[in-house]
Amino acid sequence: MNHPRFFGYGSLVNFDTHSYPEPKAAKLQGWRRIWRHTNIRDFAFLSVEPHEGTVLLGATALVPNADFEALDEREFAYARRPVAHQVTPEHDEVVVYEVEEGYFAEPSTAHPVLLSYLDVVVQGYHRLFGDDGVKHFFDTTMGWESLPVLDDRDAPLYPRACLLTDKETALVDAYLKERGQPQG
Repeated sequence: MNHPRFFGYGSLVNFDTHSYPEPKAAKLQGWRRIWRHTNIRDFAFLSVEPHEGTVLLGATALVPNADFEALDEREFAYARRPVAHQVTPEHDEVVVYEVEEGYFAEPSTAHPVLLSYLDVVVQGYHRLFGDDGVKHFFDTTMGWESLPVLDDRDAPLYPRACLLTDKETALVDAYLKERGQPQG
């Protein structure tokens, strides 16, 4: 019997942020990553949306005992979408979490990206896929335009913040600079 898995494309790619069993690299076809602004949080966070032709690198892991309750709690405001036929390596049941439309808010500079959150995501991509994985993350994430980044590294607001190596910090900073992302 195959146990259900989830596809992670943000903080769930960083295995230091969870203890879900058997995490491994994977690809998701037909979806793209996007920064979402919502009416329930003061900060932008990552989601996905269907997008033909896009392939996302990410990770899958087992949902313990096929019980989605704890994962659903972690991914509050997200809806589970079945994507088994779009994920490689293949599994009988795989889901991805997408921010529910009812929570969408208009993009605004009032909803910055937390640098501590971005650091966690980039660290996960770097550890799993190397420098190319970090480039892939930045290249396949939509919604960067005029999106400020709040530098909270010294006092992280993200609850699962991780300490980065000097190289990981330099990668994040270089990609933000390349995109002209304002930090403050």
